[in-house]
Amino acid sequence: MIKTILNIEGMTCSACSNGLEKYLNKQDGIKSASVNLILATALIEHEENITIDDLNRYVEEAGFKSLGKENKKEKNLSELRKIFFYSFLIIFLMYISMGNMIKIPIPDLINKSINPRINSVLLLILTIPFIIYGIDIIKNGIKNIVHRMPNMDSLVGIGIIVNFLFSIWNVIQIFGGNLQAANNLYFEASCMIVLFVKIGRYIDKENKHRAIESIQNLVTITPQYGVILNEGKEITVTINEINKGDIVICKPGEKIAVDGTIIKGSTHTDESFITGESKPVSKKEGDMVIAGSVNYDGYIEYSAEKIGKNSSISHIVDLVVEATNTKPPIARFTDKVCNYFVPTIFILAILSLLLNLFLKSDLGIAVKSFVSVLVVACPCALGLATPLAMVISIGKCSKKGILIKSSSILESINKIDTVVFDKTGTLTTGKLEIVNSDISKNSMHILIALEKNSNHPIAKSIVEAGTKYGFKYEVNDFENNPGYGVSGVIDGKKYYAGNRKYVDKVIKNSSNINVDNYNIFKDIEEKYLNENNTIVFLFDEKEVLGIIGLKDDIKKDTKKTIKELKKQNKKIVILTGDNEDSAKIIADKLEIDNLYANTNPKEKLELIKKLNINNNCMMVGDGINDSPALKTATIGVSVHGGTDIASDSSDIILLSNDMSSICESFSIGKKTMRIIKQNLFWALFYNICMIPLATGLLSVTINPMISSAAMVLSSLTVVFNSLRLLR
Repeated sequence: MIKTILNIEGMTCSACSNGLEKYLNKQDGIKSASVNLILATALIEHEENITIDDLNRYVEEAGFKSLGKENKKEKNLSELRKIFFYSFLIIFLMYISMGNMIKIPIPDLINKSINPRINSVLLLILTIPFIIYGIDIIKNGIKNIVHRMPNMDSLVGIGIIVNFLFSIWNVIQIFGGNLQAANNLYFEASCMIVLFVKIGRYIDKENKHRAIESIQNLVTITPQYGVILNEGKEITVTINEINKGDIVICKPGEKIAVDGTIIKGSTHTDESFITGESKPVSKKEGDMVIAGSVNYDGYIEYSAEKIGKNSSISHIVDLVVEATNTKPPIARFTDKVCNYFVPTIFILAILSLLLNLFLKSDLGIAVKSFVSVLVVACPCALGLATPLAMVISIGKCSKKGILIKSSSILESINKIDTVVFDKTGTLTTGKLEIVNSDISKNSMHILIALEKNSNHPIAKSIVEAGTKYGFKYEVNDFENNPGYGVSGVIDGKKYYAGNRKYVDKVIKNSSNINVDNYNIFKDIEEKYLNENNTIVFLFDEKEVLGIIGLKDDIKKDTKKTIKELKKQNKKIVILTGDNEDSAKIIADKLEIDNLYANTNPKEKLELIKKLNINNNCMMVGDGINDSPALKTATIGVSVHGGTDIASDSSDIILLSNDMSSICESFSIGKKTMRIIKQNLFWALFYNICMIPLATGLLSVTINPMISSAAMVLSSLTVVFNSLRLLR
């Protein structure tokens, strides 16, 4: 399956996005389609035999247009000029139409009371440019009715057409001798509806653009050019010309061009755009640098590794855009409401027309009520209520170094009452130091050779600390045993490195066991455990060859994070493969009562299943042995520096070492849902209040002009309320 994101033109409300989504999901070869009204995009998962041309054709068939790249800024500037022009024109039209009502002198030639024929023709001529200006609304509305997907444009378009045709009918009546028909001209209402809708859409686009700026900024964060070394010469090239393996140089004050590993020099870099961490990060030979980060104070040369679509920033952009194109349960509920909303409004508008004709016997009043109901009830506000808040929140999370893979996470995070933490590399730094050892130099060489093939934090610490020994051996038939340790063949003999459970599994029940050796190292283990060490054994199938003890520090802000989570009434659990003694020391320091130690991946998975029985459990981890548990929990969180498989299994990826990001994600989730519920309340409350007034059957009535203004106001209320999340 392939995932493709298309830019869509012509969507104006949730009925549009819902209709397109339904149509795409019906097509053969498309597994799933999710349409985002705010970003005007469609995320489509489809089979490899479905081409971009096929997808574009499906979009066209549904009544919309699939776009390539376009200059939206220029387009919006052009739209602003049109709005100013038509605003001046509407003032003149209103003067001619309604000047008498507000006692403004009007020349006799165009005065409705003196020359109704000239007045009506002039109004008709001035209205035609507005009809042309709003022809996209009318065409799109009719097209969606034909496709049986009526939307906001359908309501507004039909309202404009009926109002315009009714006014033309009255012009004909005036020329037929019925001068009283001059009082039933509503050209200005059609013009006002077009202008208000256009103004509303312009403001809406501008504000939505603010909402997605953080996502767009990610795309432009990398520089356009880089400097590579070619036979000792510095050559400036575009980013696209840098190939994997090229030596790239970066001087103080410049941006890193592509992801790579430093091979010469050292510096400090600003990675705040990707991690949310404002503090400069120290970089030396062997460290990774990220495209887009700023080189503060050192000259470095680095080898290009991840370029183009494989770079860290491209991966983050893909994740953020995909997240904004997914839909949480509350959005699906809104979609269902909108699916029935538009047909219901058409029925109410027709009932309003018929009842006014029957009760008041006035076609003019009946038409006004019909148009007012259609215009005032447009589901714009309802359609914007959820997706706009989600886009803003996901963008805000990405700025803070919290990558949300799906917008549904921001809803389900509010149901979490249990947070489960892995220990090493999650609650602790994962940078352990060897503080005790009883191992020969040659055995240390063997241990380093085995651990060099592992990605576990303990293995990395052993290799880093043991570099002074050098790398003497090569390992064959390497095998990783999650929850236990590693094994491999060196010079024809098999060796093992891991925890006490692994020792017992391999040699305790062996017929060749060296009992004296086993007991000696068991005593040494107890001594190291009393000193709060994490233990690693080196052994073969007969005896233990060496033992080392490592110590780990608790991560910065971890204590504060745990306290804050407890304040929020979250149950805190530690779930680790480490031995119980060293794990309990960390648990005591953090004041965590719930501890499960000596667990392998299968046991972690089973415990998460038990804790997650009510879909209320979050798992936070970093390693391969955490991935099954991360996948099973309602929300899996992968911490900074975790393995790729842990990141792939998780729902949230933390890009910084700051553990307070977990509390931040809970806070943003809570605020997002509060804003969405407020948006839905105001959107529904507005319709409940305005539709009865628009029918004209109550003592207070509103005309189509007021209806269009009220419709725009309701959408803006939702937009500005959602923008509060940016604070």
